[in-house]
Formats: sequence, C-alpha cells, structure tokens
Amino acid sequence: RIFIIPVPTRATSGAPGGGAELSEFLLRACHDLRGPLHTVRIHAELLGRNSSAGQGEDSKESLAFMLSGAAAAWAVLDGIADYALALAIDASRFHPVPMDVIVRGAMGRLSSKLRTSGATVSYDELPNVLGDADRLLQLSEYLVDRALRAGGPNGLRIRISAEAQNGMWLFTVLDNAGGMDAESLEAVFTPFARLHANQRPGPGLATCRAIVERHGGRMWAESDPDGGCVFRFTLPAG
Repeated sequence: RIFIIPVPTRATSGAPGGGAELSEFLLRACHDLRGPLHTVRIHAELLGRNSSAGQGEDSKESLAFMLSGAAAAWAVLDGIADYALALAIDASRFHPVPMDVIVRGAMGRLSSKLRTSGATVSYDELPNVLGDADRLLQLSEYLVDRALRAGGPNGLRIRISAEAQNGMWLFTVLDNAGGMDAESLEAVFTPFARLHANQRPGPGLATCRAIVERHGGRMWAESDPDGGCVFRFTLPAG
C-alpha cells in the first residue's frame, strides 16, 4: 500500500510560494519544531535515568515509545530540511563538479553500511557536470542508501554509469534490490510516500528529483527486467 502526505508546491492563500520562499518557510518551521522536540527527548531521557520513574515496566515502555517517537519525528524534520535546501539551489553559483569524486564521497559516508551489508558499488569513469557539489553529494548518497535499505536477495549490487545525451549527461543507477510495479514508478517520487517498511521517512526521492530539476535536468524510475530498480537522471555537462 502507498501512503502519501502531499507537500505544497505552489502558493495558496496564507501559504508560501515555491522556490526560495517555500524553502525559507520550511527551514524556519523545522528550526521552530526542533526546539520543543529536543525538550521532549531530553526530559524523556532524564526520566529514564531516574530510578523512581523507571521502576515499573509500563513506565519503561512509555519512555521507550517517547524516545522512539522523538527520533522518528527528528528524522522527518531532517528530510524536510533537505527538501528545503534542494528548493533553494541557486544556478548562478554552479561550477564544474567531478561526479566520480562525488560518488566516492557518498560511498565514504556510507562505508559502515556498505561493509555491514556486503554490497558492492561499481561505476564507470564519470564526467564533470555543472552544479552544486553539496546537493549532488546528497543526491548520490541517497540513491545508494535507498538500495541498501531495500536490500538484495543474492547480495546487493549497485551500478552507476553515465552517457552523453544532447548536451547533458544521462546517469543511470541500477540495483538488484527488487523491482517496482508501474504505479510505484512515479509514486516513489511523492513526498512522504511509503512503498516499503524500510523506506526512510521524509521527502526522500522527492528531494532527489528536486535537486535534479533545479539543475535543469529530469529524473525518473524504471523497473529492471532482472528484478531490480533503475533510476535515471540528467545533469548539465560541466
């Protein structure tokens, strides 16, 4: 089943518009929500350390639920903040970015998960593109992490490649983490859509698509005939 909570992308009465204005609104909202959420988490931890408050099993279970809920809410806020930063990408600040360095950086950030899962990531010599290095690192890291969370039946394999296409570079991220049905190929880009239990809460692939679109490209998903997922996106040549 697919559960979707839409995120506004256009101006409505009393709501911020798109682009930089919506980005600022979301970042401010995240900042204001983190304060009380942090307070809840800290006091739950303090109660848990208090022997008198933690004697009963019911109290321990309630505190565990509070901490778990706070952690989940914090993860959602992180996702919204990432989405806001993607909306704020400024094309006037783009510069040539070597994508092979970006992919190595993403693998470095995920090194612990890669070792634990035994997954292999391979890639061709990747080109330079014109863009925002920080957001492209975020894009690469999320696509690899998504495959790691989904897992593979016979050892996860992720393959990244690129080919020139009409003044752009077409990137392909192929994995064997299980395919998707036709309905999910587009729904997976909807903010807060939950297609499987291991999916990270938050905008997720919607953020990836926003990053690509702010670079003047487009992004879509395909189901690989061999039982995997294919994500393709275009970026301007650097």
